[in-house]
Amino acid sequence: MGASAGPGEDGDTGRDTGRDTGRDTGRVTAGDERERLLARYRELVLDVLPRRGCAEGWAVQVDHCVGRVVLDNTLGGAWRTVLPAGRGAAYARLAPEELARAVELAERMDAEGADLVAELDARSLAWRGKPAKRPPR
Repeated sequence: MGASAGPGEDGDTGRDTGRDTGRDTGRVTAGDERERLLARYRELVLDVLPRRGCAEGWAVQVDHCVGRVVLDNTLGGAWRTVLPAGRGAAYARLAPEELARAVELAERMDAEGADLVAELDARSLAWRGKPAKRPPR
């Protein structure tokens, strides 16, 4: 008998028994997925989209304005009137399906660019009773 057991000799069937064996089962938990979505939201809304907005002259160029556009259009109205009040960042209070939709929308904004951003910004401003911005000349 050798110093270490060979494959299959230690009783490991390769099936998840629910016990913590210290082995990575490769499963993604709901918490892991939420953290991934939160990180992607922050990356897009706080960095990628504002940077592109500034470089390309989009209707929104500042992170909090990008966040307003994403949240309003995800929730179907001014986010402050739709999302329950609470502590912390508004995006962190989104339900799991809302967070997934917000990330999808931000990714779509990144893919489609200025025209989509202007359309979504105008819709967000209308929900807030404000006029749409005039296009740059």
